[in-house]
Amino acid sequence: MQPEILNLDATELVARFRKRELSPVEAISAVLERAEATQTTLNAFIVIGRDAALAAARESEKRWRAGAPLGGLDGVPVSIKDNVYAHGWPTRFGSLAIAESDTRGPDSPCVARLREAGAVIFGKTTLPDYAHKIVTDSPLTRITRNPWNPAHSPGGSSGGAAAAVASGIGPLAVGTDGGGSIRVPAAWSGIYGLKPSFGRVPHHPRGAFPTVSHIGPMTRSVRDAAAMLDIMSRPDPHDWYALPYDSADYTADIDRGIDGLRVAVSDDLGMGVDIEPEIAASVRAAFKVAESLGAQIEADHPAEIPACADVHRVHWFSFSARLGRKLSERVSQLDPSMQALVQMGEKLPAGAFVDAVVARGDLASRINIFFERYDLLLAPVMNISAPEIASLDPANPPFPTLTSWVNQAGLPAASVPCGLTSAGLPIGLQIIAGPRADALVLRASYALEQALGRLKLPR
Repeated sequence: MQPEILNLDATELVARFRKRELSPVEAISAVLERAEATQTTLNAFIVIGRDAALAAARESEKRWRAGAPLGGLDGVPVSIKDNVYAHGWPTRFGSLAIAESDTRGPDSPCVARLREAGAVIFGKTTLPDYAHKIVTDSPLTRITRNPWNPAHSPGGSSGGAAAAVASGIGPLAVGTDGGGSIRVPAAWSGIYGLKPSFGRVPHHPRGAFPTVSHIGPMTRSVRDAAAMLDIMSRPDPHDWYALPYDSADYTADIDRGIDGLRVAVSDDLGMGVDIEPEIAASVRAAFKVAESLGAQIEADHPAEIPACADVHRVHWFSFSARLGRKLSERVSQLDPSMQALVQMGEKLPAGAFVDAVVARGDLASRINIFFERYDLLLAPVMNISAPEIASLDPANPPFPTLTSWVNQAGLPAASVPCGLTSAGLPIGLQIIAGPRADALVLRASYALEQALGRLKLPR
């Protein structure tokens, strides 16, 4: 029964709970066993909370037996990235450098909402130091590996979350995205990842990169992500940046399709980077699938993307320097690539950050105008597939060239699996929509997921 349980997504688990064919205790027991068994191979978790998870599952089981579940995710196992607070567990931000006194706190808003809905929180997933790069290793937790091939990275910074979902360790995970940190690991690990609009999911505390950090779902299916977003987007007063709550049901119109939508497509978003041929071929094939579904396809992209990527670097360097000042002598405990970011931030000229903030507003305004002409933009998530860990330069990790601009503009975006390379590594299609059009991204994601087919994930 265990392998079958691990293959079920959240929607399927809840259907089994409702029919009393499966209990939340059975579900979490299978997930915990898998999580513990893969720690030596994948290393996806910094904390596995067996006792707390089993206690929560028993309470959920009682509610299902009484016919009174708290909602559509009651009893479903969910992991939390370790830069998001979960009461009772340390939050280390993937770093040796964090002060011990800062490692515990109350639930972050999204965790509180998930608990209120009955979800079973069972562990904290790995990330690089302060979520600063798109591969996952750190002096604290060492290397997290890709379930498709453990010699390769699962991506980052939500690498532990992606590895967990891809390997059957819970159908749902909470990730964060400051420049591609949900979309890149979703693409490299063959799962679905949604970066909602900036402020759609209340986020507190916001961590080291507050003005570009988003919280979103990482799942095996688009429908599960929509159900998660329904819960995670509920209001919380702690986040000053949060959007007004709109009480949307993100599952309601998910199957409306994309017939008649105006869709821009781009191979490299004007960034001039070399795209691996197999990625280019898979993404172009996905463009054609979108067209076959009735979308009106046109090759185009916002001209402002390269400038947005430059602005993103200034933000990243500036906030890294701020973190370095906060850590003081403990900065030496950071990952070498994080230390390099701190040093680059210290070298920025006076006023560089303010200039970047102003430029961000101007650029994002013009990008918004682009989305007056188009409903969606389709592009690759990354120009390369999941790299071999042994090939990575510790001081110079890959840069999220095709994703970081979306964070600067605050737009909703997702990664949908669209094939495998000849080496058996997943490829992700990036779906981006205009301001606050989260429901449209989910709708398009679902249409393409149904047409392209979900990957049979490795076990």
